Amino acid sequence: MTEYHTVKRIDNSRLVRSMAPARLQDFWRRVAAGGAMAACLLFYAWQHFACIQLQYEVEHLSALRAQSAQLNQQLHVEVATLKAPGRVDGIARNELGLTVSVPGQAMPADGPSEAVLAEARAVVQPQRP
Repeated sequence: MTEYHTVKRIDNSRLVRSMAPARLQDFWRRVAAGGAMAACLLFYAWQHFACIQLQYEVEHLSALRAQSAQLNQQLHVEVATLKAPGRVDGIARNELGLTVSVPGQAMPADGPSEAVLAEARAVVQPQRP
């Protein structure tokens, strides 16, 4: 009699072996150490890029300050030229047709010798019951 041997193919790909507790604990230690290192690296990179960004902002603000100082100086020069007595006199004589007053032409206004510009009054507010 002839015997036949049939080979059964068994699919063990779905089987999962349980891992030894010591090996599993070592795995989680390594994951925690890697996570801590990654967190430190990300924290360092965040601080570094924040520092670079602040340096750019400080440089921009110092340039803006220098520009503002230059504009302020130009405006002071312009105010000084506009307030120059010779210029004001020239505009008054040439453009407005004003002349120097003759003695006796201008008279003081009638009124008290000391003018009161503003007078303070006490305001009493009614009290609420």
